[in-house]
Amino acid sequence: MSKNTVLTLVGSLRAESTNQMLAEAIQLNAPEHVAVVIHDSLGNIPFYNEDIDVEGSVPAAAAALRAAAAEAGAVLLVTPEYNGTIPAPLKNAIDWLSRPFGAGALTGKPTAVVGTAFGQFGGVWAQDEARKAAGIAGANVLADAKLAVPGSLVRFAELHPKDDAEVVEQIKGVFDALDAAVAAPAA
Repeated sequence: MSKNTVLTLVGSLRAESTNQMLAEAIQLNAPEHVAVVIHDSLGNIPFYNEDIDVEGSVPAAAAALRAAAAEAGAVLLVTPEYNGTIPAPLKNAIDWLSRPFGAGALTGKPTAVVGTAFGQFGGVWAQDEARKAAGIAGANVLADAKLAVPGSLVRFAELHPKDDAEVVEQIKGVFDALDAAVAAPAA
């Protein structure tokens, strides 16, 4: 049985990011039939600009992102919350994946959004903004696949999310939603 690939995009570029740790916990807790691939070069992708999005000369990092998304069965966006919204690298990735308009790599792709933030709500504003942007980009956004971990800097100061039983249980719920969406794609 071949594995379903879930392309995971982490909005934070920081080396010690709690969202990167969350993505690692997700990767470690994936069901056997799922391969979670964390795309690690969002910081290398130039800001989206139609002048450089020309067939045959798309920047290599953007082309690699598009190819990875096209090959994946689903996409998982892991976002912190910066000033009440999503960070620029993640929004930029969504912009690149939304083109060409109506036929971008996100079109019809089951997509879940999760994350952690320092605040008391775990970054839900950023997650809502990421769901909105991904949906407008054509993704099949899974409204029920949610995971928002509040107080990340304190909660994960000495405990990695992979060792947090509550987080691991919520990760299973995200995979249940992704599995159902991959098995029955949107019409």
